[in-house]
Amino acid sequence: MKTETTATLPDNKPIVQQTVFAILFTISFGHLINDMLQSVIPSIYPVIKTKFHLTFTQIGLITFTYQITASLLQPFVGFYTDKKPRPYSLVIGMCFTLIGLFVASMAASFGSLLAAVSLIGVGSSIFHPESSRVAHLASGGKKGLAQSIFQLGGNTGSAIGPLLAALIVAPYGQSNIIWFCLAAVLGIIVLLRISNWYRDQLVLRASKRISIKDEAQHTLSKKRVIFSLSILLILIFSKYFYLASITSYYTFFLIGKFHLSVQQSQFYLFAFLGAVAAGTLIGGPIGDRFGRKYVIWVSILGVAPFTLLLPYVSLFWTGILSVVIGLILSSAFSAILVYATELVPGKVGLIAGLFFGLAFGMGGLGSAVLGKLADMTNIAYVFKICAFLPLIGIFTSLLPDIEPKNKPGE
Repeated sequence: MKTETTATLPDNKPIVQQTVFAILFTISFGHLINDMLQSVIPSIYPVIKTKFHLTFTQIGLITFTYQITASLLQPFVGFYTDKKPRPYSLVIGMCFTLIGLFVASMAASFGSLLAAVSLIGVGSSIFHPESSRVAHLASGGKKGLAQSIFQLGGNTGSAIGPLLAALIVAPYGQSNIIWFCLAAVLGIIVLLRISNWYRDQLVLRASKRISIKDEAQHTLSKKRVIFSLSILLILIFSKYFYLASITSYYTFFLIGKFHLSVQQSQFYLFAFLGAVAAGTLIGGPIGDRFGRKYVIWVSILGVAPFTLLLPYVSLFWTGILSVVIGLILSSAFSAILVYATELVPGKVGLIAGLFFGLAFGMGGLGSAVLGKLADMTNIAYVFKICAFLPLIGIFTSLLPDIEPKNKPGE
């Protein structure tokens, strides 16, 4: 699909609108703040597990509650805003996150923790569909690059969150989560600027001064499109179910197998999530140039040898392999999301909501299921089982070729 964005000057001479990098990097920074704040909760699991005497099943339930509130609402938010865009909903979403963090810092029971993460989940469900549309509007046709820049912010935030939690919360306790509310306030200020730009874009499009023409390149039947979307959702399941084992239980795995401290384990988690952030930036541009299907192939199926080795190696190689896994696995999401929007043109909000929602849902379901499995067996066994999940990437072979073959330099 090629996207051509034009604006009409006073003399009626159309010009091509270039990629708006200022907006892309600003919305990416907003994504960084949003996902940094979300990552605070799993980062303090060792702290709250000890304080509230929680089982691994209860830890999984906390993640499940957050991810479900984030995932179930996102497709509906996206479907609604495709028809009636709401620029300032970005700010509203961050306000929900702010309130959730405040409640989490004061939570005195398991129930209040669940309420706090529910509020943070609602904030996420509002943020992602509309922010994805902003990235799409600012892409100037470079949709893979735009989505990678947007995702880079989120994954960087997810990496920074555990590091800050290790420095601020782990040594001093749960109440110090309240300091992250300052970042939420900064996020509100940043998103106000984005919302104003987004509102202006909607006004220009409504007045016909700017038009966007999306030309679907494929001629697939509706049945084939639905089948292809189903394959992509299976791949999302593989990716995020595996990521759930890392984000929720990697610290426990390191503490149990290598006898690290909580703070030491957080630095290893930071290294993994930092690799995820770096890998995200690679997938989109490569997909724009060589085809998104190839990126999906390499990212999901190609990571399998490393995941299969991870549970059996020394601490040094565990750190190395986790970084390699993060780099390779993270390149898939931007490619999958843009590929899906090309299957269903004109439905950016719905597709973003569906895929972000499923990503969160699979993370939550994975965390709950794996937590129960860990209680029944042990964390090491969980990692051995999850190592086989990337083999599901073989289903990529069933995806149709819908992209033109770009020549080098195009």
